[in-house]
Amino acid sequence: MASPAPTPRPPRDTTGLRARLTIPVLAYCGILMAVMQTVVVPLLPDLPRLTGASASTVSWMVTASLLAGAVLTPVLGRAGDMYGKRRVLLLSLALMTAGSVICALTADIALLITARALQGAAVSVVPLSISILRDELPPERRNGAVALMSSTVGIGAALGLPAAALIIQYANWHAMFWVTAGLGTTGVLLIRWAVPESPVRESGRFDVTGALGLAAGLVCLLLAVSQGGEWGWGSAPILGLFAGAALVLALWWRHQLRAQRPLVDLRLVSRPRVGLSHVAALLTGFAFYANTLVTAQLVQAPEASGYGLGLSIVQTGLVLLPSGIVMLLLSPVSARISAARGPRITLALGAAVIAAGYGVRIADSRSLVMIMVGATVVSVGTTLAYSALPALILRAVPATQTASANGVNVLMRTVGQAVSSAAVAAVLVHHTSLVDGLPLPTLHGYLVAFSVAAAVALAGSAVALLIPGDPAPENEPVRTEGARSVADGTAKEDA
Repeated sequence: MASPAPTPRPPRDTTGLRARLTIPVLAYCGILMAVMQTVVVPLLPDLPRLTGASASTVSWMVTASLLAGAVLTPVLGRAGDMYGKRRVLLLSLALMTAGSVICALTADIALLITARALQGAAVSVVPLSISILRDELPPERRNGAVALMSSTVGIGAALGLPAAALIIQYANWHAMFWVTAGLGTTGVLLIRWAVPESPVRESGRFDVTGALGLAAGLVCLLLAVSQGGEWGWGSAPILGLFAGAALVLALWWRHQLRAQRPLVDLRLVSRPRVGLSHVAALLTGFAFYANTLVTAQLVQAPEASGYGLGLSIVQTGLVLLPSGIVMLLLSPVSARISAARGPRITLALGAAVIAAGYGVRIADSRSLVMIMVGATVVSVGTTLAYSALPALILRAVPATQTASANGVNVLMRTVGQAVSSAAVAAVLVHHTSLVDGLPLPTLHGYLVAFSVAAAVALAGSAVALLIPGDPAPENEPVRTEGARSVADGTAKEDA
């Protein structure tokens, strides 16, 4: 039996102070999420001394956050679609803030790794925020807001590195986590004050089996990818993890096709507009992340290497800072391109610009000016691509599934970044030379890494052009006061 027709709720007042601050508050939280992911990087060289743990154990400060973010993003996105996006957004920020408090209070490596896993929940902030923007904003304001929200990932990463390095250099390392805890608390309070709860919901029971299966499969997959270089790609643990990931994800896929309310609607994923957008997200995530990884290592290499600039971590952060500023300034431009030509053209253009940026890096990676120019061009392309991806998803899925669908898209970017990290590490390990008795990557190794990233970016551009053209008007959410709303004729009715 079909559900009763929803009763429209009165339009939300968009003239008040709270309504005007909804976009800036969500953007602040997106930037904070990205900052939280990068602040630990300057600490990594000193953490073995500060915690008494080995370097390999300390590296789990990054790995734990990566794994938790990958697992929790689609899960929390689905929970947001069902139980309220603002409510789940507050939960994500609260977990992130709790992780900062734990890190500020302890030097025990086990607790630090656990706290970083809690902080990984914040990765869901961006897809949840994008879904809220779809529900709350009129179409003419939506594209610009979504583009800004997508750019916060790069903006926060560019700001986080130098800020964290400065705090660590001039204060106790625990102070950095007290600062992020304060910023996180501010974000929670601002969300409670300025962001309304979306009335657009999907009914049904949460797919606990699907969530556990996806978590197990992703942990096996990403653990194998992130640790393969250290444990050995042909080692029994890595091969076992890959085999386990394949088996668990195959069973999970079967369960999702049979579930009445699946965690991930695979029938939507099988549509070219959605599936190809996810593939493009994976390729773009790979191409973008190589820029950050390689630039930081290259400019910090000693001058004795023949190409390195010997910069400190603070100076390295300042080199990357223009990239974040460019992403902030260009987000309105990317929205206008999407409005005029469609987001798939913006995505294709952005991936091509990323490849062009790596072309600059291949041409000259010795001059600081050219390094900054090349890195900034890559960021220009990333801004275009990352702003277009959620716009494609919003146009292709029902309003009741926007958070979960964008969560899967962010997951694909995360997988792309993990694979990029492993690929770059493998390339640089195979192209090393001794400098003052220490093995360092050669300039040729960096150029090979740039070439691989450029090729992947061009592949992403080609995939974007294969995405079917934009439909006529976007599906608009129907707002209700009840627990469930539907979007056009695409949302499923209860039997």
